[in-house]
Amino acid sequence: MRLDPTNAGSLIRGSLSLAGCYELCRRVEKSHSKTYYFSTSLFPQEVRPHVHALYAFMRCADEIVDDPGIATLDEQLADLEAFEEETLAVVAGEAVADPVLRAFANTVLARGIETSLIEAFMKSMKMDTRVFRYPTYKDLQEYTYGSAAVVGLMMCRVVGVSDARATPHAEALGVAMQLTNFLRDVKEDWSRGRVYLPLEDLERFGYAEEELGRGVIDERFVGLMRFEISRARKLYRLADEGMRYIPQGRRYPIIVARRLYEAILGCIEARGYDVFTRRTQTSLPYKLRVATTCAIGDPKEIMTRARGGRPAGIAMSSQA
Repeated sequence: MRLDPTNAGSLIRGSLSLAGCYELCRRVEKSHSKTYYFSTSLFPQEVRPHVHALYAFMRCADEIVDDPGIATLDEQLADLEAFEEETLAVVAGEAVADPVLRAFANTVLARGIETSLIEAFMKSMKMDTRVFRYPTYKDLQEYTYGSAAVVGLMMCRVVGVSDARATPHAEALGVAMQLTNFLRDVKEDWSRGRVYLPLEDLERFGYAEEELGRGVIDERFVGLMRFEISRARKLYRLADEGMRYIPQGRRYPIIVARRLYEAILGCIEARGYDVFTRRTQTSLPYKLRVATTCAIGDPKEIMTRARGGRPAGIAMSSQA
């Protein structure tokens, strides 16, 4: 099974140029994530296609478990295993028709993304077919390492971070964003039979998981959300300490994305922690204000980008 993450009909398999494959990845990101797409648009042109490819790859895997249609859990697991096998095959040099994987494999080879990171990501995706509750935060961390921390490490490769000291900070940013998603999407995840809030945290505040399904908002739920938001914000602070390791000219979009994602937590607070009646998101005018503020706050970064701009293009791996 192969899903069409663009929601635009069947993928054109095998007939696209590499540039066409990257263009399809751009459409995938644009159709699925306003915040990520906005931030990606701020990268230099030589980086942008690789970010699109990374996002599209992750979205294809995610859709197998988040939008499975009538597929059973066993069928979803089989689809994920087939997707992983095909991904590793194309990275190893085999020809495949899937345009998202063709672009992603080129990015993996051109930017030096380790296959171990791909395998860790896929391991977490497969956990969604058999693990639906996490007793402790430590248990949840096993999932978020593959679903989020390694995404931060892949982004390090894409933007050219070479200092190993960036590792814990990149992982922290990935996990902070993932925890933010968990808080924003409590209702949506519940509808899929999943609870990503650690059960020990619910117990700490005397809140039953069945109450998530009923959308109960009281002092117990507010206390729970404040606790989870505080945990996420500590990770954003840790991520901030590593921004200096990102090459100048490429850190601006990361900072913007980080600010926009933490802003979702503020929106949740402003709405009285109501994550049940409608999806929490930031508006385009707000995104533009944040981007402007970040630019003003680091003029040297913007000047570096202006001096170092290069024509649009896609770096080709030697094996592409």
